[in-house]
Amino acid sequence: MRSVSSAEARTVLYVRLPVWKIWPGGIVYLADYIHKRRPAVRQEILDLALVPPRERRAAMVSRIEALRPDVVAFSWRNMQTFGPHPENDALDIVMNFDHSPNLWRRARAAWQALGVIWNYAASRMRNFAYMRLARRLLPEARLAVGGTAVSIFGKYIAEKCPTDTVVVIGEGEDAMLAVVDGFTAPAGHHYYKDRRGVISHVPAEESFDLRQLTAVDFAYIESIFPGFRDYVGPEGTIGVHTKRGCPFQCHFCLYNKIEGDRQRLRDPVEVAKEVDVLSRTYGVKHIWFTDAQFCSTLRSTRHVEAILDEMLARGTDVLWSGYLRLNYLTPQLAEKMIASGLASVDLSFTGTQEIVDSLTLGYDLEQQMAAFRMFRDATQRVAPSADGTLKIKLYMPLNAPGESPTTLRATAERIHEIYEMFGRENVLPFIFFIGVQPDTPVERMLIDANYLPNGYDPLTLNPFIIKKLLYNPRPLGRLIGRAYLQALDISTKLDHAEGEYIGRATMENLERALESYAGARFRKAIGRRQTCSGKSQPASSYSSAA
Repeated sequence: MRSVSSAEARTVLYVRLPVWKIWPGGIVYLADYIHKRRPAVRQEILDLALVPPRERRAAMVSRIEALRPDVVAFSWRNMQTFGPHPENDALDIVMNFDHSPNLWRRARAAWQALGVIWNYAASRMRNFAYMRLARRLLPEARLAVGGTAVSIFGKYIAEKCPTDTVVVIGEGEDAMLAVVDGFTAPAGHHYYKDRRGVISHVPAEESFDLRQLTAVDFAYIESIFPGFRDYVGPEGTIGVHTKRGCPFQCHFCLYNKIEGDRQRLRDPVEVAKEVDVLSRTYGVKHIWFTDAQFCSTLRSTRHVEAILDEMLARGTDVLWSGYLRLNYLTPQLAEKMIASGLASVDLSFTGTQEIVDSLTLGYDLEQQMAAFRMFRDATQRVAPSADGTLKIKLYMPLNAPGESPTTLRATAERIHEIYEMFGRENVLPFIFFIGVQPDTPVERMLIDANYLPNGYDPLTLNPFIIKKLLYNPRPLGRLIGRAYLQALDISTKLDHAEGEYIGRATMENLERALESYAGARFRKAIGRRQTCSGKSQPASSYSSAA
């Protein structure tokens, strides 16, 4: 690729595009890395999530005019609308539109859905407008854009972004360092739209050596990030990553494409030091380990144990969690997790090995249940006075391909087993559905089954396609949807609030619905048998006789 300019950057402005308030970990790690490699480069972070919507454009203009940066790097987290999050009720809207028996609720949901789609489209247009604004104010500067949305939809973004923009796919250290150095030797996986508007693509295997990532220099980050103190403190949750890459091939997941399928590990001492500084210096109480999975392979499980050993040796006082995989859990490791501050066990869960295997989740259900018992016993040994405070968060891909009434009932039965282990109030079944992502096995399967049209646009504004990307087809979709809507009226979505949690209420409603569904299927079968035999005996008689 031909470089437009060989000038090295003196100033970099990072702009975190609007999203709900969540720790901008990707930018923080990137700015820290650049500072340690190029300490003479001046950097600043502008987090538009912390700026009122009407003031965002002015805030960006102000910082650009004050800094006159040589590079403006944008971070774009979300791009699709079907994924519910704390500021998005898309799931509730879809459930009401598809499954509510109340016509008024369905009509209101249709109107709300148009609003969600409009906000989704407007947000996308505004983000591109921020890039065009930077180009207009800084015609000679180089732009860069990365983040989760970019890693999934990089080619689309490259087509829409201004000229002289580097579109970073996956991890950004190598690419950003190359940009700062003048882009004479482009590096990392990226697209590049040159000054003529020609797009080129440089693929690269994710191979950045994570041992280069020492503990973040938070004093430096605070000096360049005016919004830093809005995130730290006892109420905030800070993301810390310990590894990248995922060797598993779950049918609906893109992590192994975004981060690569080879796990690379940070130095456990540096990870523990990072957590300890956050706790002691900034009063951070809650840590979320942002890895695709905090422990999964035997090697990564040993790595986790080394991190916990370091945290225990330092006496670090935090509550932590992350997505766990329990294939290699031992009673000793469970004890270390509890002793070091494990607040919740967050993992994917379904109650049958059949669904586990169909989604290629790569674990044994009975082994997972045994791991739950290890956590129960470890809590009783390590912190008997706190018994019952460990939360179990079950992320359940309900109605996944292959789901049936039998597998749903099995899932409900397994959840009751977990209730008995930890107490019903401490188990949080999280209701979610598979979000169909581009270039995943589940997408190909659904296209082959004519559920999705071949060649569909995953960024379409067609509401009927958008709705299908939240996979919950009939007939089970209606049972699950109505069970959820009934729960929505009487329960809470907050896992720490008083009252019934929506996931527990939904599963309870779903169990009753499955009983009625089974009875209706039986009566229908008896009715067919009655018609075929020419008898007029009522179905209830057959039922009683059976």
